Amino acid sequence: MTSSPQSHPSKWPALALLAMAQFVVVLDASIVNVALPSIGQDLHFSQENLSWVVNSYTLVFGGFLLLGGRLADLLGRRRMFLGGMLLFGLASLAGGLAESEAQLIAARAVQGLGAAIISPAALSIVTTTFAEGSERNTALGVWGAVAGSGGAAGVLLGGVLTDGLGWEWVLFVNVPIAAVVAFLAPRMLAESRDETEHRSFDLAGAFTVTAGLALLVYTLVDANDAGWGSSQTLVLGAISVALLVAFVVVERAQARPLVPFTIFRLRTLRGANVVGLLVGAGLFSMFFFISLYLQQVLGYEPLKAGLAYLPLALTIIVSAGVASQLVTKIGFKVTLIIGLVFVAAGLAWFSQVSAPGGTYVGDVLFPSLLAAAGLGFSFVPVTIAAVTGTRDDEAGLASGLINTSQQVGGALGLAILSTIATATTDDAIAGGERNPAVALTEGFQDAFLVGAGFAVLAAILASVLISSRDAREHAEAARRGDVAAAPVAV
Repeated sequence: MTSSPQSHPSKWPALALLAMAQFVVVLDASIVNVALPSIGQDLHFSQENLSWVVNSYTLVFGGFLLLGGRLADLLGRRRMFLGGMLLFGLASLAGGLAESEAQLIAARAVQGLGAAIISPAALSIVTTTFAEGSERNTALGVWGAVAGSGGAAGVLLGGVLTDGLGWEWVLFVNVPIAAVVAFLAPRMLAESRDETEHRSFDLAGAFTVTAGLALLVYTLVDANDAGWGSSQTLVLGAISVALLVAFVVVERAQARPLVPFTIFRLRTLRGANVVGLLVGAGLFSMFFFISLYLQQVLGYEPLKAGLAYLPLALTIIVSAGVASQLVTKIGFKVTLIIGLVFVAAGLAWFSQVSAPGGTYVGDVLFPSLLAAAGLGFSFVPVTIAAVTGTRDDEAGLASGLINTSQQVGGALGLAILSTIATATTDDAIAGGERNPAVALTEGFQDAFLVGAGFAVLAAILASVLISSRDAREHAEAARRGDVAAAPVAV
């Protein structure tokens, strides 16, 4: 097991480097959205395949996160971070140079693999570098601000690059960033890994969990097109569940499993992952539907739509910083519940978007600020809760778990809410509505309302599933400047 976090002068610059890498990973899930029309026209994409420029990244990212996190523990967190960054940069270069549908989709899939290695490795380095308590809360506040604003910044940067330089640059922009991070990582990051763990590798566990998660994400992202009751969705969903059940069986039989289930004895970790799934379901969908409303109803061009996200991104950054301080003062549980209430209120407000006659200031700006504040207040404490009390040798696993929960939640939420929005829009048209903008807006209203329901459920579950004792002891230790006591396994 790695030693306890110690102070050294490069600790905070190292955090900046890790946060930059995570920013790029989150950014790349959304940066291509506004470039899709240009990509489709230039590479002659069919309409049904265009969505896979986004989905191929999401699919591989979500499927390999858990494996990436455990590999970081076993093989070395800096080593895996560096390897993932190089892979991500090369895939970005290949994507920008792509000349066909297949080449671009394959490059985006490899990007997703690089991201699935980078993200849990980076978060586990943060966890093992900064002592549990006030110091780690501050570090994760920075992490939450950067990661939370990445989705909004992706829309803005995507619009600027697509309009100014061409769609290729939404991918090329990653190459110099990856090169700089890869150059600095060996100089700024210390290597760490689980020294007590035997070097044998659980191949059966790795295959079943990765195949199960990847297939589950694929089933969810394609369910809206294939149909929830279609044979494809039902069969693939059943296979993905069977693979995940097989994973549990395999792990229980392994002497040295890929995922030691003893980590789930931590009550707060269990609760944080359930809440993280619902946070992903509500918030990832929010970005998607805001973009559609701005462009399809209000008629914004890509660049203008991107600029419309700027207040939201800035609010996330500020609220994440405030949240890291609140966690020290009142605990991660109360801070998380406050954030989820803000998210629920913001999404409920969004359910009142109007057409015709909708405006940015009247329909988007203020609910987006409220939801953005909630995102910062939710993302930071749920991440802190997810790694609280874990040993250093479990840091990559815990990081992979919370990332996986949020990614699977995002895929699930988007699939459910897109289905609801489409059904409502179709019903409006069938009922005689002749204005497409009005029909679309009615669909968005229902989707936002159900998203608000996800946030309310998350707040209720946070109050029940996350230990008040863990949160209280963590806050008290942080105020004293001590390392918080490990939570009691329940």
